[in-house]
Formats: sequence, structure tokens, C-alpha cells
Amino acid sequence: MAQAKLLEEFLSAVRGVHSTSGGTKETSFYTALNNLLDGVGHALKPKVRCVMQLKNLGAGNPDGGLFTADQFDRQTGEAKDLGKPSRGVIEVKAPVEPVDDTATTGQITKYFDRYKLVLVTNLRDWLLIGERQGQRVTLERFSLAPNEATFWALAAHPTKAQTELGEAFQDFLARVLLHNAPLADPKDLAALLASYAREARHRVEHATDVAAQQLEALQQSLESSLGVTFSANEGGHFFRSTLVQTLFYGVFSAWVLRRENAEPGQALGPFDWKSAAHSLNVPMIAALFGQLSQPAKLKALNLTEVLDWAADALNRVDQAAFFKTFESTRSIQYFYEPFLAAFDPELRKSLGVWYTPEEIVRYQVARVDQVLQTELGLPDGLADPNVFVLDPCCGTGAYLVEVLRVVAEKYKAQGADALAAHQLKQAATTRLFGFELLPAPYVVAHLQIGLLLRQLGAPLQDDERAGIYLTNALTGWEPAKAPKNAVLPFPEFEQERDAADQVKQTQKIIVILGNPPYDAYGGVALGEEQDLVTPYKEGLIKKWGIKKFNLDDLYVRFFRLAERRIAERGGRGVVCYISNSSYVREPSFVVMREHLANNFDRIWIDNLNGDSRETGKTTPDGLPDPSAFSTPYNKEGIRKGTAVALLVKRSPAKPIAPAPKRGSKDGPTAVQVLYRDWWGAAKRQDLLTSLEETDRD
Repeated sequence: MAQAKLLEEFLSAVRGVHSTSGGTKETSFYTALNNLLDGVGHALKPKVRCVMQLKNLGAGNPDGGLFTADQFDRQTGEAKDLGKPSRGVIEVKAPVEPVDDTATTGQITKYFDRYKLVLVTNLRDWLLIGERQGQRVTLERFSLAPNEATFWALAAHPTKAQTELGEAFQDFLARVLLHNAPLADPKDLAALLASYAREARHRVEHATDVAAQQLEALQQSLESSLGVTFSANEGGHFFRSTLVQTLFYGVFSAWVLRRENAEPGQALGPFDWKSAAHSLNVPMIAALFGQLSQPAKLKALNLTEVLDWAADALNRVDQAAFFKTFESTRSIQYFYEPFLAAFDPELRKSLGVWYTPEEIVRYQVARVDQVLQTELGLPDGLADPNVFVLDPCCGTGAYLVEVLRVVAEKYKAQGADALAAHQLKQAATTRLFGFELLPAPYVVAHLQIGLLLRQLGAPLQDDERAGIYLTNALTGWEPAKAPKNAVLPFPEFEQERDAADQVKQTQKIIVILGNPPYDAYGGVALGEEQDLVTPYKEGLIKKWGIKKFNLDDLYVRFFRLAERRIAERGGRGVVCYISNSSYVREPSFVVMREHLANNFDRIWIDNLNGDSRETGKTTPDGLPDPSAFSTPYNKEGIRKGTAVALLVKRSPAKPIAPAPKRGSKDGPTAVQVLYRDWWGAAKRQDLLTSLEETDRD
């Protein structure tokens, strides 16, 4: 929801009334309050409208009511039936009167008995009274100031108040106006959970000194485990958002798993978020979630009630309608993107968190399976027990899930039913690996693998885990020259780091695939990551005369990582990425292209175009050419063009040949590069159709 400056306007209006000393203690502020609530309600669907000074509708005269658009005539705007405000009533008191005292009066009891939802406010404190499991409770509250004097001091600086409190306050009011709304659409639930997550982040950012010290210890452990340093500003935002989204997405995932794990016909009682840590059967993430969800920690961070509110929201969801859109077995994976987009769209953009469409995932995995057979002489492809697969930026686990599904189909086709479950679990735990930097999608990836294995008859036991690790994929590939940092405060973090390093340094990876992030994040690159793309810069100025270049996008580092691991040190293997397509043509990447051509035997490029800058997202015929990442939940997709690169190394590593002279048409090696352009809205489906082709032009 667009954040208008509603708090600033409200405070300016009430201060203007107060400064005259001529208004009444309550009713003179009705106009400012009406405008504030109408401003919030106008952005909702359906719109919510505030009407102040209601007549007696059966329980006295509430100061105001909150009505939905369908309670008014669309043509005339006049009321059709105001017998019961569908979003509750309002009681207003002067700033000097405590709302908690007002909430216990007989007047509020009458309003609650009649309307079941009452917003009580003295302009500085806001209290929503409603029902939870049939009992009258305080559903939510928000405080602008602890007392009257502080409130008028706040009102004297409305712009500052808007900056510090505006987003959180408007989120609160939106939740109040939506509390009685039906909850079934995934977008609505994503927006609501994201609103609670922003409130939690707001509280974390304003934590007490004790809580701040606890967070600092947790941040240091996470930094050491991931091999990154969070910078002061962007990195701090990244760290706080990471913690909060992990906490709230963990609660959502536990809610889904409860339904998924229920016996057929089993009646489920109200969901309790405190069970979430038990549901997340991953030691490292359970430790992180446990740190955030321990009563002592939550009390210091003041998050307990926010999590209660989120659980209330989940208990209000029309599950039949929700899971009709997002089937329960896949909702954990596919709900993450709309949640993050609603929670922190800028963070999502900077991290490159984009749901990879299913057709693209299926195409990449199928092509890898094909070339393992045709180029590397492995008839069983991905099912070969010697094929070790890594998705170095696995996100919610889409690629690993698809690889496991393909492997399961191959085992089934081989008729090895008695052995298939054991082989499948072995594959998931010992030769399919995923690395992820963000805890929330890391949780999702583990849950996705666990759900699939259970569906395939090979459930993980309590002491088993999938080969997915919370780590920085771009570091830790070389044994540390100096002793590792001192023991981390949380042993699970240390164990996770060491297990990830063991995979990087000892496993013979033969396949690297995935969708690497395109841009940078708030962490500062250290050590080997900092120098990773240096080989792609050598000779750009002297040999090629290119003085201005940009090779800092993250996806370039992931290409270099894959090239080094597969072609230079592995001897043979396959790399398959979908990424920003800038490396295909732009001059800055000439040395990178030279490296890839010299180090791989065969390269396929599927250019999916869809670039807003180069083509204006139109085909050569002038027709629409949307992003390959355009989906019903993200119609815009991304602005940059994308391409799928498939690179195969058949022979042992060989040294890079001398670069050709500039302008030369003869390449330094006999590498075969096969290139195709894909255009139009059906390009993803066209990719899948092309899988039956064996030769490509």
C-alpha cells in the first residue's frame, strides 16, 4: 500500500485545533480523525469509509463507525444500510484520558456486545477490542505517545513523526479496518503478514539496550557463519529484515505444515505460533528461530503480541479458498515471493528474490539431465550415484525439488521400488546440495524437500537433513589459512558453517545450476569473494581498450565460481544458469566470454530477451515481449533481459589460450557455441517444447 503522509496530516490538523484553545476536548477533533481513517480506508479493497457521530443503532451512540463501500449506494453515495458498521465502531476520548480506563467502562461493553469490534482512542493511544476464541480481548494496540504532554510535543513536529512512526501507524490502522474482512486471497494474507512483520521490524529497530546487545551477539554469529560483514546502514537493514522475515515466514510455514501433517478428517484447533520452532526440523534454523521466539528474548524485543496478532490472522483464513489457489504442498515455496514483495519490496529487488517460473526450472533441469547423458556419457543422468549437484543460490529450493522429482521418476522407471525410497533419500542427503544466504528461503527449501520426500515414500527422520546449508556460496571453498574465529555463541551456527565448508572443499561437484542473484546486497564482500572476478578484468584496458566496465553484479561472481569449480578444478561437468543476459553482448564482459569459451567444450545460450532498455520489451515484429519472470503474481517480471546458459566440460582442464587480436573472427579454441533467441509471451512454454530437439541451430 502506498504510504501517504497521513500521520503528518493528522497531527498537523489536531495541533491546529488544539492551538486555538477554543475547541472541545473530543468532538473538535472528529474531522481530523475522519480524514485520517478515510485516507487509510480509501486504499483498501473494498474501500472503508468512516462516519462520525453515529445515531443510536441499538447500543447508544458510538462516536464513529467504519463501513465498507457496499453499505453505500454506488451512484449517489448515500447510505443503504448503516444498521451495523461492518468494520466496527469508534470511541474517542481526550488525550488526557487513558484508553485502558475507557476500555473497561460499561459503555464500551455495550458497544462490544452489539458490534464485536471497537476502536478506542484518545488520539495518542489506539486500542482495538474484539474476540479471540469467543473471548473479549485486546486484539491490537498502537501508541504514538505515552502521555498528553509528549503527544502535543510530537504533534509540534509532524514531519519528523511521519518519518519515524508513519509507516507503522498506517499499517496498524489498515489492519484495524481489515480485521473483519474475509481472508482468503494469498495477496491479502501476504500483505497482512507483511504488515505485522514491518511492525516487528519497527520494534526491533527501537529495541531496548538489553535487546540490542542480544541482537548484536546474534548478528556477529550470523556474520561469522555466512562469511559476510553487515555494513552499518544497508547491512543493518538487511540483518533486521532477515531476522524478522525468518520469524514470520517460519510461523506461516508451521501453519501450512500443521494442515499438511494432519490425518485425513482430523479437526484442527486454533493455530499457536509457539509450535513453529518444533515444526522447523532443521537444527540451525530452529536455533535461530528459538533465539527469536524465546519468551525472554521476545519480551525484550516486544514481539510476543505481534506474533499473537499474526496467529489470529492465520486462524481467520478461509483455508479451503486459500489452498485452492496455493495447494498446501507448494504454498510454502510460492508464497515467499509475494510475502517479501509486500514486506520489503526494495530489499526483495536488491536481493534479486524472484520466483523462477516452473517452466524455466523444468527446462534447465531437463537440459542438464540430457547433456549428462549425451556429453558426459552418463546414461542415468541425474540419477547416476556419482552425479553431485549444487544449486549455490537455492532460494526456496525449486531446482533441487525438480532434480529430486526427476531422479524419483528415473528410479520408478527402473522398477527398483524396494530400493527407490532409500536411494531417493540418499540423493537428497548426500549428493544434492543447496547453499542459501537468507534464512527465510533456506527454511522454505528444507521444508519443500522434506514434503516431497514424504510424498514419495521416503520421509526424513528426526536425525536426518537435506543437503541444504545456510552459507555464503562465494566463500569457504579454500581451507582457512588461519584458525577459524573463536567458538560462536550459538553452536548450531558453527556446525552449519563447518558442514557447508566440508561440502565446498571435499565434494566432487559435477553439476552447478540455478538462478543466481543479479545485484548486490547489504553485506560487504570479504577475502576470496572480493577477488573472485579479478580474472574477468585482466586485459580489459590493455588488450581490449575498454576503460569503463562494470563486473560487480553478483551473477558474474557465480559464473566465475562455477567456471573455477567445474572447468578449472573439477575436470568435467555441467553449468546451467538463468541470469541477467548482459554478459552475452556487452563489451565489459569480453574477457569473461573469453574465459568461458576457453574453459568449456560446448556452450548453449537461450536468450530470453525481455529487456526494457535494449528492446523496450518488444519483439522484432513490434509485439509484446514480457520478461521471462512475468507471472500472475508478478506481472511486470524484471526489467533486465535474461538468458539461460548451459556449459559443458568434457575433457580435463586445459590452460587458457592467448586472447585473439581485437577484431579477429577466429577464436582461440574449438569450443562450439550454439545460440537461440526467444521472444513473446509464450517463450517459457516454447523452451519446454524444444526439449525434444537433439540438435540446435
